[in-house]
Amino acid sequence: MTTTAALSDRSTKTVTREDGSGTPGHDPHQLWLNHRQPQSQAGARRGRRPAFTREAITTAAVALADAEGLEAVTMRRVAAQVGAGVMSLYSYAPDKDTLLELMVDHVSGELTPAAALTGDWRTDLKTVAHLQRANMLRHPWLPTALSTRRSLGPNTLAFLEHALTALRPTGLDGAAKLEVFAQLTAFVAGHVTHELTQAAAAGSPDRAAAEARYLAAVAADGDHPELAEALSAPARPVTPEATFTRFLNRLIDGLGTD
Repeated sequence: MTTTAALSDRSTKTVTREDGSGTPGHDPHQLWLNHRQPQSQAGARRGRRPAFTREAITTAAVALADAEGLEAVTMRRVAAQVGAGVMSLYSYAPDKDTLLELMVDHVSGELTPAAALTGDWRTDLKTVAHLQRANMLRHPWLPTALSTRRSLGPNTLAFLEHALTALRPTGLDGAAKLEVFAQLTAFVAGHVTHELTQAAAAGSPDRAAAEARYLAAVAADGDHPELAEALSAPARPVTPEATFTRFLNRLIDGLGTD
């Protein structure tokens, strides 16, 4: 899950800790390829093993975000979850943005296709989208986390490779295939955000009934014939899965080559 902009390296930058102090941040090469156990922990290997790992920190952060949203994910809260001092966490993730990088790639590890590619790129791309939607529904914070530029960790790269392989029969060049994947990911993230918002609003049946009465009155006023015709059409299944599938089919079936 990514955007084409994320495919270029992010340069090292100065980041700000929660205590306000600046520290050099990770670039993608440092984060994913040059990761080593922090020096403070490396020395401890001669004696007792470290009490926590980068994986444990990331897992704790994901659990917090799943339960309480991204706002709950602070270095202090995560440190408390793993039983570590706040300052010791900065050896693994120097700032929240880096922690989000780890979280996004961690949950991307759940994007495992259940079956091999069929060779029908539209069918395979729809499967990719359904996998993405299921993952975002499991982790409702994910669409927001993906809205900013993210680097590509190992799990993200594995899923991107799968999607690009699915697109091979299209004959599109590499840049176009990356654009299609970015477009698909953006569609899924936007749809899931809308879906979650609608689900939260569904707890108010009185409001839904009031909106239906309002639209019926507007359609009957004679000034909105197109709306009246649309509302008079046979109803379609409105379950979240059915609605997503219809929208997805319109998107992918309309894709061609360039």
